Amino acid sequence: MSKTDTDNSREQEDLGAAGSQLSTAPQEEPAGLPGLGVIGWARWFWRQLTSMRVALLLLLLLSLGAIPGSLIPQTGADASKVEDFRAAHTTLAPVYDRLGLFHVYSSVWFSAIYILLFVSLIGCIVPRTWQFVVQLRGRPPAAPKRLTRLPAYTTWRTEADPEQVREAALALLKKRRFRAHVAGDAVAAEKGYLRELGNLIFHVALIVLLVAFASGQLYKSDGTKLMVEGDGFANALPMYDDFKSGSLFRTDDLVPFSFDLKDFRGTYEVSGPNKGTPRTYEAKIRYSEGAYGGEKPTTVKVNEPLKIGDSKVYLVSHGYAPVITVRDGKGEVVYHDAVPLLPLDGNVSSQGVVKVMDGYRDAGGKKEQLGFQAFFVPTFDGRSGTMLSQFPALLNPLLAVNAYHGDLGVDAGNPQSVYQLDKSHMKEFKDSRGNLLKKLLKPGDTLTLPNGAGSITFDKDIKEWAGFEIVQEPGGGWALGGAVAAIFGLAGSLFIQRRRVWVRAVRGADGVTVVEMAGLGRSESAKVPEELGDLAGRLYDRAPGAPDTGAGSDAGPAESPDPQAVPAEGAEK
Repeated sequence: MSKTDTDNSREQEDLGAAGSQLSTAPQEEPAGLPGLGVIGWARWFWRQLTSMRVALLLLLLLSLGAIPGSLIPQTGADASKVEDFRAAHTTLAPVYDRLGLFHVYSSVWFSAIYILLFVSLIGCIVPRTWQFVVQLRGRPPAAPKRLTRLPAYTTWRTEADPEQVREAALALLKKRRFRAHVAGDAVAAEKGYLRELGNLIFHVALIVLLVAFASGQLYKSDGTKLMVEGDGFANALPMYDDFKSGSLFRTDDLVPFSFDLKDFRGTYEVSGPNKGTPRTYEAKIRYSEGAYGGEKPTTVKVNEPLKIGDSKVYLVSHGYAPVITVRDGKGEVVYHDAVPLLPLDGNVSSQGVVKVMDGYRDAGGKKEQLGFQAFFVPTFDGRSGTMLSQFPALLNPLLAVNAYHGDLGVDAGNPQSVYQLDKSHMKEFKDSRGNLLKKLLKPGDTLTLPNGAGSITFDKDIKEWAGFEIVQEPGGGWALGGAVAAIFGLAGSLFIQRRRVWVRAVRGADGVTVVEMAGLGRSESAKVPEELGDLAGRLYDRAPGAPDTGAGSDAGPAESPDPQAVPAEGAEK
C-alpha cells in the first residue's frame, strides 16, 4: 500500500470519528444469515425485529389491518349488522369468519402485529436511550486533523495568540448554547441534542398509545339509555337498555353516579333552505357522584358530554313520548304512561307500540291484554296529503292509533322489542264497517273501543325523551397525552438539527496565528454553512485578520472569513 493510500485511510477514519454518534440510531450491519446455531438465529431475529425498517413495516401493517375493522361490521360494535351481513353475503361470510374479519381487533393476526410492534419499539428504544444518556455524559469528539475535509470550512490569519482565540471561541460557542470544551489545539462544540430526545419521546409516546389503546379495549364499557323527561338513571348494569364491554371489564369498574332528566329542549331553523335543521339540543339534568354525593345541575349538549371520572355521558338522540291513558269498560285506568316513539325521519315522524299487559278485563270480566300501534307526527299538515311531519317541533301534533286484543306473548318468556307488536295471538278491534279500528287523535281526543271494551286517550301532555350513551374508557387520557407527546417529539426530531463545530488556532511558521473553523451536520438539511459563517464573523471581530505582508501588496487587514472559502471535496455528509 502506498503512503498516499495510507494517509487517505487515516483521514477517513479521522472524519468518521468526528461524525460519530450524531444519532442514536443503531448502526446497520451487513446483510447475511447467521451461522452460530440457535443462539445466532435468535440474535439475528432480534436485531431484525428491533430495526427501524421492521418497526415501520409493522406500523404500516397495523394501519392496513385496521381498515377491515372500519369497513366490515364488527360483532363487538353491532352484532345485528353482522348477522344481516351474513344473511346477505352467504359466500363471503364464511371466508370472513375464517379470517376473523368480523372481530378484527381481537383476532389472532391483528394481536400478533400489535404485540410484535410493541416488542419492536421497546427493543429499539432501550439501547437508544442508553446510548443517548452516554452521549449526554460525554463530550464532543476532538477535531479531525484536516478540517478542510468537512462540508463547511473557513480560515484566516490573526495576530492574536492561539490561546486567546480558543478562549474567545469557547465563550462564543457556550453563549450560543453549544456544549463546548478545549481539546488539544482546538475547541470542539456540539448542539442539537434535543433532536434525539424528540426522537426518543416520539417512540415512547407510540408505546403509550399502544398501551392506552389496549387497556381501553380490554377495560372499556359502552351502554345506551333512553330516558323520558322525569326519569332517573343510576350507573348500574340493569339500568342500561344496551351494554357492551371489554373482555377484562367487571361490573365493579363502573363509575358510581346517577342523574335525572329534568327537561329537554330542541330548537330548529324555521325558514330558509335549512328549515327544520336542529340548531340546539339541550338536556337539563341533575346528577350526583358516588352513593351519597349532592345533586348538581348541568346541561348536556351534543358534543359536550358530562364527564364523571373515566365516564362520559353523551347526548346522542331525541324523540317524543306522548302520554297515553287506557281505561277498561268500567272506566278504570289500567295504563297511564309516556310512550317513547322512535323517529323515522328528520322531521321526527315517529312510530311505536302501547302494550297493556296487566290489569285489563274486557266487558265480560275476562282478563286480556291490549296492544296499540301508534304513529305520531309533531307537525301535521292536512294539505300535504300524507301522514308525515312537516316540521320537527310540536306545532300541530297528531297521533294515529289502531287497536288489538288477545295475548301479547310476553308471558311465554320470549324476549320482545318494546317497539314492535307480536300480532300472532292478537285479534283486531273492528269498527262499524268491519275494518281494523283506527283513528287520528289530537291532544285530548279519545278512541272508544267497541262493545264496552274501554278506551284510549291521547293526553294533552306530550313529553320528550333523550337517548344517552355512557362510555367508560380508562385509557383515554393516556392516549391523548401520548398523541400530543408524539406530535411534539416528531416535530423536534424533524426540525431540530444536530451539528458540530470545531475551531482550531495554531501558530504558523511565520509566527502568525492560523484560525480554522469547520462544521458538520447530521443531515444535509442542517444549515451548517450559514451558522458557521455567523460564528466565524463574530469570532473574527474578536480576533481580526492579520495584515497581508505578501510582496507587491498594500498592507491591510485580511478579508472577513467565508465559511465555504475552501472546497470540501471528499467531505463526508
